[in-house]
Amino acid sequence: MAMLIILVLSLLITVQGNEDSFSNICKRGDETCEKRVVNVEEFGAIGDGVSDDTKAFISAWKAACSRPKSVFLVPKRSTYLVNATMFAGPCAGRLTVKIDGTIVAPSDPKHWNAKFGRMWLGFSNLTGVLFKGKGVIDGSGSKWWAASCKRNRTNPCVGAPTALTLEKSSNIRFRDLTIRNSQQIHFAISHSNSVRVTNAVITAPGNSPNTDGIHITQSTNVFLKKCSIATGDDCISIVSGSSNIKMKLIYCGPGHGISIGSLGKNNASDFVHNIALNGAFMRNTTNGLRIKSWQGGSGYAQAIKFENVIMEDVQNPIIIDQFYCDSFKPCANQTSAVQISDITYLNIFGTTTSNFATKFACSDTVPCKNILMANIVLVKKNGTAETFCNSANGFAFGFIDPPADCLSCSDLYGLRSPTNLMHQIK
Repeated sequence: MAMLIILVLSLLITVQGNEDSFSNICKRGDETCEKRVVNVEEFGAIGDGVSDDTKAFISAWKAACSRPKSVFLVPKRSTYLVNATMFAGPCAGRLTVKIDGTIVAPSDPKHWNAKFGRMWLGFSNLTGVLFKGKGVIDGSGSKWWAASCKRNRTNPCVGAPTALTLEKSSNIRFRDLTIRNSQQIHFAISHSNSVRVTNAVITAPGNSPNTDGIHITQSTNVFLKKCSIATGDDCISIVSGSSNIKMKLIYCGPGHGISIGSLGKNNASDFVHNIALNGAFMRNTTNGLRIKSWQGGSGYAQAIKFENVIMEDVQNPIIIDQFYCDSFKPCANQTSAVQISDITYLNIFGTTTSNFATKFACSDTVPCKNILMANIVLVKKNGTAETFCNSANGFAFGFIDPPADCLSCSDLYGLRSPTNLMHQIK
């Protein structure tokens, strides 16, 4: 009998130990638990910022992913060193990823595990997952930037990792996350649908090369709201295959502004449509609202709307560039180009540091079509700002400063001043 009691107690202890690893949070007596917290420290994570916690994160992920209503928890007040890792689904329903601590990448490119290519933290094949928390994702990018050919042409041009990648996923929400000092792009959304990002804070030094804030490719129905982005490249970049992208209340600066493109590189056929920005403040950026494509490409960028934007000391506030060439060598002249059409600029105010507040550098063979401008006031603090226009057509109505003479002027809707325009444009 004693042996039987000992055996039963041993089994109970084993079961209890397994349950503790999931840290059930529910009231005593509940038949089911609403959420099961899977803490990375319970799977061996040290959290001292030096020990490699990659295996612990992988084990915790497998446990959380396999059970419905789980919380994958990175606890606060600790720093976890994690190497390149893919957190793959599909997962059981209603998974939450809660990052309250700090996750750091290996700082030395020589120690980089290239198993997942140019991804550091990758999340793939997920549905209905919530990412949240007050923690930090830190790419430790300074040595990567120093080794970049953008910093020094004697360095080899080698791609660096993206800090956080979401791919092949749907119905995903990100809330309150901070990403900083990425090796290259901070946050990439790729081949995904229905993604909502709110209150994201993304930071890197203004001279950190290729550190785009949020990069969207081959994705649809993405909504970015109340995001603050200060990096060394585009605050937001939207490239081929993306549609139905909405941005609202975006702070950008320093950086290269909000960009559609680049498109058409290496004679590619690229497509972007239904992009809308409503409400942004841009400070000390090299560009404001930019659409950029390479010569020789094809496809289109259409149905793009920028409205209610304030700019402070922006070098190129409004720019369409169909002659984009991010190369150490001059790009060859080519006649084909990505078609850019149905572009709207409404209620854009601020200051520029360059002579040209507005630039429409469009292809002679594939002109920019149906550009609409209304209520634009962009001034140079010391001097007079102008508009540069090549092969662009459309309409300008209301109050436009500097004037866009290449566009047909119209007093459509009887709009004659910024004040009237603000009340009448919707």
